[in-house]
Amino acid sequence: MENIMQFFLEHREAIFIVILSIFLGIEVISHVPAILHTPLMSGANAIHGVVIIGAIIVLGHADSTGAVILGFLAVILGTLNVVGGFVVTDRMLEMFKKKK
Repeated sequence: MENIMQFFLEHREAIFIVILSIFLGIEVISHVPAILHTPLMSGANAIHGVVIIGAIIVLGHADSTGAVILGFLAVILGTLNVVGGFVVTDRMLEMFKKKK
C-alpha cells in the first residue's frame, strides 16, 4: 500500500492531466453534432491504427512479462476499437445511401 501511495505522489501531475483529459474528452464528445460523427470516427480510426502499430513495436521490445501483457492488451483493445469504429462508420454511411 505504501508503494502505491508513493507512486501516486511521484506522478501526481501526470495523473491529474489524465483525469482532466478524461473529463475534457467526455465534455467535447457529448457536444458533437450527429452530422460530424462519421468524419470524426474516421479520424479516430486512423489515429488508432497508428496506436496499434506503436503497441506492436513496443510489444516486440518488451523485456518483462508485465510489459508483454500490457502490450498485448494494447494491441487487442486498439484492434477492437478500430473494428468497432469501422462498423459504426459503415452503419452511419448506410443511413445516407438512397434506397433502391
